[in-house]
Amino acid sequence: MTTAVRLHRDLPAPPEKVYRAWLDPDLLRRWLAPGGLEVTRAEVEPRIGGRYRIWHTDAGADVGGFDCELVELEQDRRIVWRWGFVGPQRAAGPTFDSLLTVTLAGKPEGGTALTLVHERLDDLAAAMPQVADGVAAGWTSVLEKLAEVAA
Repeated sequence: MTTAVRLHRDLPAPPEKVYRAWLDPDLLRRWLAPGGLEVTRAEVEPRIGGRYRIWHTDAGADVGGFDCELVELEQDRRIVWRWGFVGPQRAAGPTFDSLLTVTLAGKPEGGTALTLVHERLDDLAAAMPQVADGVAAGWTSVLEKLAEVAA
């Protein structure tokens, strides 16, 4: 049962482009969809306490997504979210809260070292172990897309 995920990726883009890709709804629609999902809508209020919402569909059917709050923003270096997994009912259904931290560091030869830590997945793991067990694979999949979009 997965209750925390830690990933590191070297990306070919500079930290400012990677940071922007996490906060720009147009860019998010291009990469923040794991597996065969599609982002149909992205809303971002890029401020501490701001909402961060992603809508996913699978073969045209609404499957939920993420309903989050930005907790910390350090320009081009770090973003922290209260990360909520939601089903198609969104706020009318359960939200499984967790904590996501993305840290960015410029590399001397260019590009960005990205570290992603997604923790406090206990509630999700207890309610939906198959979803919790797929979190690492989901992030691995989207980080590959992020590398392409940010470059």
